[in-house]
Amino acid sequence: MTLLEHLRRRAAELNKHIVLPEGDDPRTLRAAARCLDQGIARVTLLGDTALIRARAGELGLDPDRFSVIEPSQHPDYEAFAEALYERRKAKGLTLEQAREVMRDPLYFGDMLVHTGQADGSVAGATHSTAKTVRAALQVIGLAAGFNIVSSFMLVTVQDKNFGADGNFLFADCAIVIEPSPAELADIALAAADNCRTFLGVEPKVAMLSFSTRRSAEHPLVDKVAEAVRLAKARRPELLIDGEMQADTAIVPVVGTRKAPGSPVAGQANVLIFPSLEAANISYKLVERLGNATAIGPILQGLAKPANDLSRGCDADDIVDAIALTALQAAQYAA
Repeated sequence: MTLLEHLRRRAAELNKHIVLPEGDDPRTLRAAARCLDQGIARVTLLGDTALIRARAGELGLDPDRFSVIEPSQHPDYEAFAEALYERRKAKGLTLEQAREVMRDPLYFGDMLVHTGQADGSVAGATHSTAKTVRAALQVIGLAAGFNIVSSFMLVTVQDKNFGADGNFLFADCAIVIEPSPAELADIALAAADNCRTFLGVEPKVAMLSFSTRRSAEHPLVDKVAEAVRLAKARRPELLIDGEMQADTAIVPVVGTRKAPGSPVAGQANVLIFPSLEAANISYKLVERLGNATAIGPILQGLAKPANDLSRGCDADDIVDAIALTALQAAQYAA
């Protein structure tokens, strides 16, 4: 069984409720149908009810099997608008503007999550990452103790001697371009939590650099070393180490030679990259040259789950995002 198959099966056991703000998109409709067929989650489509049901019929799907909400017709529409106004009025938002914003399924869906009427939200098939993340930040907000939203990729390589039976978390591959030491610590701690959720193992977190234990002197090395210090101060029980080079992190013989005594070197399953540039390049090289599987990006650092899709996604990608969001919802609830 692949990691994805395992995660889908675990999600099906949870029976979580996930909202899909892009309800009239054909890929979203097909994904919703597959989720219902496979029992992966309870899903609700958001948008224009007539349009969604007509589009479902055009695709050969039964319109009546879908739960659909049209934001402006929902009984909580006005209450949601007032709640958003209270949250954002200091930023200059008026009540009338809040009412208009709440007509947007992205914002309405996140409000359903924020108020506990849904367990998570999945969007981005037709919206940019910037808009999807902005809506989640303004409505759901950050998790306690975190100062940024970041992301991670689930990466599975063919050689099961690496990572956790061939599985890794790479972070941050999609959101934070040049993280500060404090932001790197945030990314590392969030990824460690997600390692437990998605891989079911104790996280062993390597903070990567071009240096191992000050083999090089440079401000970029100092940044990673400071991030390690901050993360350890917040979670002294966590197995985290760095700065270290990538081979030191994942190859046992190299880890023993370059970082003797490290609880992480040679056995890391969570790789934290010093910049978005390094992370994005690395996961794509591993995926393409190493014939690895990369799943994500998956958002982390929010108070409740809301995930972003690539606009190039297909229906199966959306199903996977729904399953992962359901698992995150269980993590957040716990």
